[in-house]
Parts: sequence; structure tokens; C-alpha cells
Amino acid sequence: MNTTPDTFDVAIIGGGAAGLAAAQALGRSRRSVVVIDAGEPRNAPAEGVHNFLTRDGLPPRELLALGRAEAGGYGVEFRDARATATRRDDAGFGIELEGGRWLAARRIILASGVSDQLPEVAGLAAYWGKNALHCPYCHGWEVRDRDIAVLDSPFAVHQALMFRQLSDRVTLFTAPGREFDPLEREKLEARGIGIMAQEIIAVRGNETHLTHLAFRDGGEQAVDALVVMPRFTAGIAALAGVGLQATAHPSGIGTHVAADETGKTEIPGLWAAGNTRDPMAQVMMAAADGLRVGAMVNADLIQEETDAAVAALRARAVV
Repeated sequence: MNTTPDTFDVAIIGGGAAGLAAAQALGRSRRSVVVIDAGEPRNAPAEGVHNFLTRDGLPPRELLALGRAEAGGYGVEFRDARATATRRDDAGFGIELEGGRWLAARRIILASGVSDQLPEVAGLAAYWGKNALHCPYCHGWEVRDRDIAVLDSPFAVHQALMFRQLSDRVTLFTAPGREFDPLEREKLEARGIGIMAQEIIAVRGNETHLTHLAFRDGGEQAVDALVVMPRFTAGIAALAGVGLQATAHPSGIGTHVAADETGKTEIPGLWAAGNTRDPMAQVMMAAADGLRVGAMVNADLIQEETDAAVAALRARAVV
């Protein structure tokens, strides 16, 4: 194991939009920064990033490559590896990478995002991010005016109403016997959203897009898109060593890392940004949050350094 770790002002775990935006802000503030990234962006299956002003439709990995190039221009370093463990002492944090190498940092920004746990529908994973969707803002335009199916979930009525803005051919598929709140049913009927008592157990399609739903009773139906609601799980495994825990998100969509409005967590010196603390944030929102958290971390370091300088000045005055 390397016993003389590289030392940085800030280590950022996660090289997505939030992590890179934080890195750029800190690099421009002349901080020494390292971004640790395993190269597995959540949105990699998607054909393009949408609602990102000036970059609409750009493939996700191209967006990240542009971000890396910009941040690298301000001295930000990168480690293409997974962070596997962390420890904390008076000087800050130690971060272990795959292979046993350690890095040291005064602060950590966790921007590893969340993972999507898909419903148990056979074949669904192959089409996730293509025409198996969950967000109308990310991919709704691409399925406008098409036959859109919605898989039942606690959020299905909300999703159906959202996608109805994009197509007048939206159908909510439910298990037989599913009961709706009368107001929910009224909303669906008022917007012309179909309700079909058929339980979806599988999907099939071609090499790029799903084309058919398979039902428990053996029937099938052709569709152009399927809307599902995954469960979001915050990626915090590497931070267990410093006591970080994920908490249930108030909306019921999964877990996240609780933090205040600046991104500060309950662990001193540890901050969270992007989907890690807001699982529903789109790419542009995650980038904005990364910028804000990066600025807050820089301010925190400035305060620490100023306090130390003042203490040293007073000590000299006493002598």
C-alpha cells in the first residue's frame, strides 16, 4: 500500500455533472482538487442529456468529457477508480481507492449520485433510458404523440398526468383489483387517460427499443414507450468508515444523503451534492448544486485558514 498519499484540499467522489461543477468552482479558486470516478454514470444508457441549456441532446459521456477538460484546465486531477473506504482524523480524511492506494483530503464532497432499482419486470433493464422512462423532462419530448404505457406504482397517477401533456395516448396498466382513490380516478378520466387492468410482467423489443408489453394472463400489447418508477438508492458505501448513513427521502422515492441547504452533512468536513442529496434533480440542476456546494466548501476552508492565521498572529503578539 502507498504510505505517502497524495494530499488535496478537496476530494470529490463522483465525476458526474455535480462533481465536475464543484471541481471547476474549486479549481478556479486555486484549490487542489481530485475527482475520484469509477466511470459508471447513471445516465449512460440515455441517448442524450436534455433540458441542459446549450447542450440539449448531447450524449452523456460527451458532456462529462467536456466537463473534465474544463475542470482539468484549472488544475483539477482525476483518478479513474472506485473509492472503497474512508477514514477520518484531525487533519481531514483518508480515502482508499481500488488497489489499495490512499489519498488524503481536508474536505470531501460526495457526488456519487444514486442508482436506479427498477421494478421486477423481465427485460426492462435492456431498455432503461431509451424508451423505458421515468422523467417527462428528461425524455418526454422524444415520445410525444406516441402510445405511452405507465406501469402502476404509488407515483403512477402523477406520472400519467405528466406524460398526458406530451401525448393523448396514455394508458395506466394496473394489477386486476387495483383500487384508486376516487379523486385520482376522476383526474385520470378527466384527462382521457386509459386504465387497463393488466399486470405487466415482462417487456420485449428490438436491439434498441421495447415494442411490446407481456401480461400475466399471457396477452401482449404493442406500445411505443413504458413509464416506470424506479427506487433511488444513494451510493454511500465508501463513506461507511466515517459514519455516513443514507436516510429515507421524504417523498418515498428511495434514499438520499441528508444535508443542509449548503450541502453540509452531519459528518464534519463532509458535503453532499447533486443527486446524492436530491435524487430527482436533473443534470442541469445537479450541476448547479455542485457549483453551489463547491463554493460553500471553499468558503469553509477560507474560514478555517483565516482562523488559523488570526490565532498565529495573536500568538506572535503575545511573544
